[in-house]
Amino acid sequence: MITPAFELTQDPDFLTIVIKVPYARASEFDVYFEGEDFKFYAKPYFLRLTLPGKVVEDGREKASYDTDKGTFTICLAKEIPGQYFEGLDMLTSLLAPKKSRSAKPLVEEIAASAELYEEEEDDFDWEIEQTPYQESAENTLPLQYRYGFGNLRSGVFQRLQDELSDVVDIKDPDQTPVGERRRKRLAAEAAKFQPDHYLADFFEDEAIQHLLKYKPWWVDAHKKVIALQGASQQEHGTLVFSEEEREQLRKFTNKSYLLDKRSRHRVYLGLIDILLAYCYEIRVNEGDKNVESSWNVRKLSATLCWLESFTSIHDVLVSFGRRVLCYPLYRHFGLVTRALSDTVMILQIGKAAVLKCLLDIHKIFMESDPAYILNDLFITDYCIWIQKTKSKKLAALSESLQKTTLAKSHIGLELEELEAAAVLVQEEESALKAAGTVSKQQLPSSESETSNSEESSSTSSSETEGSDSDERESSTSEDGKINSLQGTLQEERTAPLTDCNGLRPGTNTSTFEVSDEKSKLSLQSTSVPGKLIEELEKQMHTAIRLSEQPEGLATASCVLQEQEENLVSEPDRFSKDTAGRGNFLEVSSKANPLLFLCSTNEDDD
Repeated sequence: MITPAFELTQDPDFLTIVIKVPYARASEFDVYFEGEDFKFYAKPYFLRLTLPGKVVEDGREKASYDTDKGTFTICLAKEIPGQYFEGLDMLTSLLAPKKSRSAKPLVEEIAASAELYEEEEDDFDWEIEQTPYQESAENTLPLQYRYGFGNLRSGVFQRLQDELSDVVDIKDPDQTPVGERRRKRLAAEAAKFQPDHYLADFFEDEAIQHLLKYKPWWVDAHKKVIALQGASQQEHGTLVFSEEEREQLRKFTNKSYLLDKRSRHRVYLGLIDILLAYCYEIRVNEGDKNVESSWNVRKLSATLCWLESFTSIHDVLVSFGRRVLCYPLYRHFGLVTRALSDTVMILQIGKAAVLKCLLDIHKIFMESDPAYILNDLFITDYCIWIQKTKSKKLAALSESLQKTTLAKSHIGLELEELEAAAVLVQEEESALKAAGTVSKQQLPSSESETSNSEESSSTSSSETEGSDSDERESSTSEDGKINSLQGTLQEERTAPLTDCNGLRPGTNTSTFEVSDEKSKLSLQSTSVPGKLIEELEKQMHTAIRLSEQPEGLATASCVLQEQEENLVSEPDRFSKDTAGRGNFLEVSSKANPLLFLCSTNEDDD
């Protein structure tokens, strides 16, 4: 049999049931109703409802069939005119069978026939091997801790460890008690908290302020409920479920939950935790869904992510606040308080609004792999359970939530201290910027003084260079004639060169300013043969070509100074006879022509 789609509406005197049965024969259908029971059959469709109020058969009932839409419309008279039937949108609850009123036990033994007992006795082996009785230890069976909706599940993670490892943060929850889960959760949140991220969202909050102004769908619904507080209950049905949501409700299998007082209390607290995470997700994405929606809901809810069991509303708010400031993209305390006010609105609207939120969460998890497992652990049971919850319970829960306060000091992450320190740093930076602005205003006068000192220093340096050039000109005039090689070297001398010790070329002891007279004196003192002189002239031309590059001159100057230091450090080598000095000059000039210049200068000195 197929359960058809259906919808219930009411007015003060009648209850209307619309049943969609396409391709059914209108001439072959049966309707039965009495008190709270309603049954409809039109092959292959079958519908059985347990109504929230009683209806009667008094001749005013009527039915019609729309062939174009394929729908049956049945109107039934209420037993008590003007009575309001609550929960007509809770389709899963309406599909539940009527509760048994008998005292018959839920589990009973079905007796077998005497023949079966006799056959069992005949087949029994009396010679079966026996073993002595041993009392089993208490820890033979591993102790498994419970979790899920109302803490009714256990052993799930042992069977689905691979799938659930990416959904929840707690490892091995079957062997982890509730207190240990809480300690591990707090440690993980403290390690994840990033002060820089929090302060960035605290000071640069333009995007967050935009999100805080967003109005989700429950804001308008809450305004309507507040406006209709003095009206009759029949006018409070402001929320309408979509066809997709109705289809979700029809697919749920009705269940009964045996919960004690403590378990019911924890179920309500878990509902608050899940709604807070859902309100944050809707606000930061402005009502749109994305690939991060599933992650946001389950990560911000400690009930879903750590299988937490809360004992007070304040603990729920503290946990949600810590997780908002540690994990998502926007980590602002204003989003925590706004999610709190949104949850209060949803609870004040009623269980229809709560059910719409739970159905949306169920859809988000169904479209996310492997988060759909959380539907089996929590959300599906919440969707079924909330339909049977009394509206007075949710109203009392909203009042308690509204009275509970949450401050930054309750979070336990030193938020106020961080903000005070950041404000102090900002004030110091502002003071430094102000001082820098004043110094920049005084800068022109100091720049003028600096420029004057630079001009005076440049003038003195030019005078010094002028006196040096005069002295060089006088020394060259005394020598007489200057050959072409000396003229080329004199032109290269004007380039801004520095040696390896940072000295200017004018201060170096080895220079390229060599006159003919000095060359002759140095050659005579060493008694070098004529062939060597010709070879040295060729090497000198090579040195001149190398000196045309500034980098080459600087390198040559460094080599000259190193060779001078070597010559000074080895004075015994110059105490040899004339032939020995000649050989030294010949070898050194072939290796490096600049070494010859250095050695001749030393001999001249």
